[in-house]
Amino acid sequence: MDILHRSNGATVAEIMADLPDPPTYSAVRSVLRILGEKKLIRHKEDGPRYVYYPAKPTESARDDVLAHVVRTYFAGSPEQAVTALLRMSDVDLDDAEVERLRKTIRRARRSASA
Repeated sequence: MDILHRSNGATVAEIMADLPDPPTYSAVRSVLRILGEKKLIRHKEDGPRYVYYPAKPTESARDDVLAHVVRTYFAGSPEQAVTALLRMSDVDLDDAEVERLRKTIRRARRSASA
């Protein structure tokens, strides 16, 4: 799925070329068939080949996945998730970055209460 989101559409051969240790062509096709059955991807014919695309826009899929991660691994706590991200990145945020985060949090609070 991440290959399809990064490329915004790819053939089986292109997907295989992007994998570090690709399985067989038919294995990739099988996975794509299953993803299609689950309505996670779609495809278009391009001559003799299919080009596969994510069924949802990347931003929407990202929101869904992040919400799932927060629910599953952080007990639904955005605070715990953000803390883990900051710890993981081991960054020293400058004042401008901290202020941007504060503004983003304020905007999110306003939109959640609206």
